[in-house]
Amino acid sequence: MSLNPHYLSGNEIRNIFLDFFAQRDHQILPSASLVPEDPTVLLTIAGMLPFKPIFLGQRTPEFKRATTSQKCIRTNDIENVGRTKRHHTFFEMLGNFSFGDYFKEQAIAWGWEISTQVFGFSPQNLVVSVFEDDDEAFGIWRDQIGVPIARIKRLGEDDNFWVSGPTGPCGPCSEIYYDFHPERGDENIDLEDDSRFIEFYNLVFMQYNRDASGNLTPLQNKNIDTGMGLERMAQILQKVPNNYETDLIFPIIQTAAQIAGIDYHKSDEKTKVSLKVIGDHIRSVVHMIADEIRASNVGRGYVLRRLIRRVVRHGRLIGIDGEFTTQVAETAIALSESAYPNVRQREAAIIAELEREESNFLRTLDRGEKLLEEIIQEVKQQGKTQISGESAFTLYDTYGFPLELTQEVAEENDLTVDEAGFNAEMQKQVERAKAAHETIDLTVQGSLDKLAEHIQVTEFLGYTQPAATAKVEAILVEGVSQEEAEAGTPVQIVLDKTPFYAESGGQIGDRGYISGDGILVRVEDMKKESDFFVHFGRIERGTLRVGDNVTAQIDPACRRRAQANHTATHLLQAALKKIVDDGISQAGSLVSFDRLRFDFNCPRALTAEEVQQIEEQVNTWIAEAHTAKVEVLPLAEAKARGAVAMFGEKYGEEVRVIDFPNVSMELCGGTHVSNTAEIGVFKIISEAGVASGVRRIEAVSGPAILDYLNLRDKVVKDLSDRFKVKPEELPDRITSLQSELRTSQKELENFKVQLAIAKSDSLLQTAQTVGDYKIIVAQLEDVDPESLKTAAERLLQKLGNGAVVLGSVPEEGKVSIVAAFSQEVNKKGLQAGKFVGAIAKICGGGGGGRPNLAQAGGRDASKLPEALRQAESELKSALG
Repeated sequence: MSLNPHYLSGNEIRNIFLDFFAQRDHQILPSASLVPEDPTVLLTIAGMLPFKPIFLGQRTPEFKRATTSQKCIRTNDIENVGRTKRHHTFFEMLGNFSFGDYFKEQAIAWGWEISTQVFGFSPQNLVVSVFEDDDEAFGIWRDQIGVPIARIKRLGEDDNFWVSGPTGPCGPCSEIYYDFHPERGDENIDLEDDSRFIEFYNLVFMQYNRDASGNLTPLQNKNIDTGMGLERMAQILQKVPNNYETDLIFPIIQTAAQIAGIDYHKSDEKTKVSLKVIGDHIRSVVHMIADEIRASNVGRGYVLRRLIRRVVRHGRLIGIDGEFTTQVAETAIALSESAYPNVRQREAAIIAELEREESNFLRTLDRGEKLLEEIIQEVKQQGKTQISGESAFTLYDTYGFPLELTQEVAEENDLTVDEAGFNAEMQKQVERAKAAHETIDLTVQGSLDKLAEHIQVTEFLGYTQPAATAKVEAILVEGVSQEEAEAGTPVQIVLDKTPFYAESGGQIGDRGYISGDGILVRVEDMKKESDFFVHFGRIERGTLRVGDNVTAQIDPACRRRAQANHTATHLLQAALKKIVDDGISQAGSLVSFDRLRFDFNCPRALTAEEVQQIEEQVNTWIAEAHTAKVEVLPLAEAKARGAVAMFGEKYGEEVRVIDFPNVSMELCGGTHVSNTAEIGVFKIISEAGVASGVRRIEAVSGPAILDYLNLRDKVVKDLSDRFKVKPEELPDRITSLQSELRTSQKELENFKVQLAIAKSDSLLQTAQTVGDYKIIVAQLEDVDPESLKTAAERLLQKLGNGAVVLGSVPEEGKVSIVAAFSQEVNKKGLQAGKFVGAIAKICGGGGGGRPNLAQAGGRDASKLPEALRQAESELKSALG
């Protein structure tokens, strides 16, 4: 095996590649963001993705030749990360690209030159593959490059033919493999043998266009797209057994191993896998947050949250009890900053996001892991091989365990998870959530299903007509189909056509009336069941019969309020994207007659200045009187124009687009004003967090503003009367009361601390001498955690060289434990964080902290004496 004798670092490999092609008139371009412009993918998954519009003929290239080192993320093989030599979620793809310039002959020649003459690979160590029908590439490799026929392998379409989709540009590929064992000869070469071969360079020859019938026609401008895996090249050139032990990843692994107090090379295979997962995933996490992706429960935010949680869990598997992700992230930042300066620039955001996500996950992880352990034991005792969907859903719903995490742990125990059962439980929860806030009778749908063959689907006219003549198709009373219903009866009515908007997309249903010959029905709500619009109301006059011709009339005042609030919601989202972050996405909404609510993915609270700017921006757009443009378009065209879609929402082939040009464009089936001026005015009421990474803004607009102001005025008057001050004096009066309360609370806290100190001072007489150290292990009654910590620190200060462990039950169902160790005790290998975390597990809890001072908590107060006895025993054993 002939390799370049000079050790090349990952950074050197990257620079050598880019310089090689820069010298050959390629423009070096920076890596694109992991958040792609392409709406069809969540993340940048390949080096060519930023150039896809060029390859598809949608954009004219600025340069004929380009070269990049593109950061990429793929999670489709996440279960293989750490288990194989080369699978990653984050990787760098080195690439050279030709846009209608050079083609096969030059791409192959340069691919061979950089591999053999620059990186120093011996031709005897290289094997190439070509598409089975690509005689041209085969001939270039054989006749111009001189590769022996036995080392040129023809592969099929699955391996060596690139497509951009069912139709469009495509072409054959040619790959270069490194052969670690050329001494095994050229007979029966199997490129799938990972122990012998690794593909490190892929050349794509984009030369055809494929039509809907599958026919291939030559492209007028042929393109080159290549990819060289940086991690794979580092493995080969640094002569290490796998990608993880290269200088691109191994320093991260070493940091994690050091935190865990273990040696990677002396660890068993299971521990190595966990360390590799941490090393790989933390690179993904650092770069995702650097590119302004935030953890959430949808889209790329969910990918980020899932990766962070896998890092935390694998840390636990190798013995790390406390928080550690920021430490390994610091190493990853240091490794990446020379090539990707934005990771250092975004360091504060990366650390803050990791601290928050890790802290939130750790709060539930202990309980979830214990429950999962119990579930696994129960399944095994019953002789089963599958965890039920119900159990997996309980872990997800109560303890925040993603299904993938439960599946991963199950696989480690040779079990599977009933995914279909999990999805069924998830659907039940959705239905329960709907039932909790809807008044719809659950028997209505069943009755409609029975009537479906005999009644026609409702025609909705409400976008353009406030009233319509219609025929009564069905009447339901308490969910049961009836031929007629009399005055005073609550009913559900289905008409053949209606102007009433049915609750959908966050907007509540219209109100109004259905009238006829001597008949009047007050409509109080609207729901859509399958393709039927159901009018929920009460007959106020007359007798309504199936077949009656009636007039359906919406309440125009209610409709105007809903329209104003719905359009204001669109303007609010546009303002958030403009002022806070263009990556903000909707996480839910409510549009009612009196207010609007908008949930969005954002990891932090908005500042008061941002809230004010958003409010001013929305009101500016309202005052500018932007006219709505409403179109029904094919989904692909709507997205291509830039229409915002709700992530996770299912859309048909054609969609309704609400466009206020240069302000907002969204896919939406709701009702809207025809001009923003109709909204009148917009006022934000509140901004708050509702879940991890999810914020909520509540606001009012249009006529609802007057209701809001009247209510506020009433509250202010009431407070003024109570405090006997003028409205403008209220803030000062409240500030004064708050100051008095804080003073009282501070006095109470000081009293608690003094009481704890008084109780703890008596413990000095109980100090035990163990070798060269003094220890105190004791329980103090009714002492809060902060006072307990103060007492432990004071006792250690008086002991000097020693250890103090104190426990208390400050309230029912809550245990607090504190450990304070001197530096000499730390030198004996004892760290307060790890020590107290392990002790707290006896009480059904956990915790951690610094080596010299740490706190932990628990739930089982009856186990506190046992935990303290264990602490005393371990201290005597370690220090004696």
